[in-house]
Formats: sequence, structure tokens, C-alpha cells
Amino acid sequence: MDIEAVKKERQNWLKWKNIAPLREMLTKLPNGDFNLRLGDVIEIEGELDQKERELVKNMALGLKPWRKGPFRLFDTFIDSEWRSYIKYNLLKPHIDLEGKVVADIGCNNGYYMFRMLEFGPKSITGFDPSPIFKTQFDFIDHFAKSGIEYELLGVEHLPYYPKKFDSIFCLGVLYHRSDPVVMLKALKKGLKKGGEVILDTFYIEGDEPIALCPDESYSKIPNITFIPTVKALEYWCKRAGFGSFEVLAKSLTTTAEQRKTEWIDSQSLENFLDPDDSLKTIEGYPAPRRVYVRLKEK
Repeated sequence: MDIEAVKKERQNWLKWKNIAPLREMLTKLPNGDFNLRLGDVIEIEGELDQKERELVKNMALGLKPWRKGPFRLFDTFIDSEWRSYIKYNLLKPHIDLEGKVVADIGCNNGYYMFRMLEFGPKSITGFDPSPIFKTQFDFIDHFAKSGIEYELLGVEHLPYYPKKFDSIFCLGVLYHRSDPVVMLKALKKGLKKGGEVILDTFYIEGDEPIALCPDESYSKIPNITFIPTVKALEYWCKRAGFGSFEVLAKSLTTTAEQRKTEWIDSQSLENFLDPDDSLKTIEGYPAPRRVYVRLKEK
């Protein structure tokens, strides 16, 4: 695969008729010296006049939906669908990225990558083929000037990418793939020798190496083929060539973490669960639970 040709072709995606006006708005953002504050809410601080503040707010609204966050840009609070700091703070005690070359696969608007800056990594590269999320990232990074690199690529491009990574984060992607073992192999090919993958995915309870195969949708998500037990996930990772499988944490997704806000124009978790039993999806399957694991080579 000619990865440079793919990257060049995908830059044209930023010219799509629904994306091009947003890219044009980026060129009108105010310049200056701004401060990036890293915490549960990622904040940008600095001096702007009222007209500039209105421009920032209007562009933020034009970039909906905001799935990951939250962010505060001056006096505009972007109350994202996901309180992403819940997941980040769960993982934080288990990671050490100082001086490392890091990738985030399925990075969305970059919330987790911005948070990772506090560890002092050598570099961070995000992979996500969504032009709207790339534009959200560029909007935030106009002020943050983080040095993070963002590629309009997917996990399938990782084996062909010229850079290899010490740590690869892949959060909430695996369950969208119809062949999870192929995806896990791609992640492994993106690692340096001795590297690690930090993975999170849906799982179902049970001791047997089996997987739930939803019919048309799971929690109203149509592109989910397999939801494994932790034992089945471990076997998938073993088949992909990983020799170390460490469970870091497990969690039940609740409306404290994912919910509808004014920053999305669609449904959210409360609409995806059985209204009479929050431990079941609207389809009657077990409600979403996540397992967080660390994978290493043999």
C-alpha cells in the first residue's frame, strides 16, 4: 500500500461541501498567545474581544456533534456527549508515556491525545478517517499548538505507516470491526519491539470463550458483529500474536458518562437502553460493559 498516496487522496475529503465551509472558518480564527490547561475539562485561556469570542462559540456550534470532551474555549463550554475524563482517569494510573512515541487509533477530536501531553511523550499521532473530527481537532489545536499529528487514516493503514509506536491506544474501536483478529494483527504490526497496546472494548459476562452476535443492532449501533467474553477476547489477542494480556479495569457504561447534551443533535445512551431496565439494551441484550486491557508482544 502506498500510504503517502492514501494520505494525499484523503486530504481531498476536507474539501467536501459540508466540510469546506468549516475549514474556511478555521482560517478566520484569532491568533495570539493562548494557554492550554490540561484537566478533566481541557481549557484554552487567553485574551479575546467579544467579537472574537462570539466567532469561537459559533464555530464550535457549527462543528457539532461533539462526542468526546469536555472542552472550555475562553467562555464557551463544550459539554460533549461523553465525559471522556471518566475513561481517561480510569486508565491514567496504568500508563507511562514519558519519552515514548504514541498513537491513538480512532482518536476522534483528540481529547485523549491532549490529555496524554501531561506525560511528556516524544510524539503523539492520531488516526481517524473522519473529516469532521479532524476539523474539531484543528479547531482546538489552533489555540493549543500541541505538536500532535493527526492522520485521516484508519487502523487498516497502521501496518504500512512508516512510524512504529511504543504505545498504541485503541479505545472503543474493536467492536465496530467485523473481523476483530485482523484488526488486532494490524495493531500489533504498528508496534515497536517491546511495545504495548491499550485497548478498550465491549464485553459480556461469562467464563466461556464465546461472543454475542447481535441481530441488526446492539444498543442501536448497527455495525457491531461480535461482543466477546473477556476469555474470548484474550483468545482473539493470542491468535493475533500477543503474548501478554492484562486486564486493567472493567466498567458499566452509565448516563453519568454518556448522555445527550446540547452539543449533539441525536440520541444518546438513555435512548439506547431498555426504559424499564437499564441493565439491558433497547434490543434486550446485556447493557454495554467495557473491559480495558494491556497487550504486549510475545
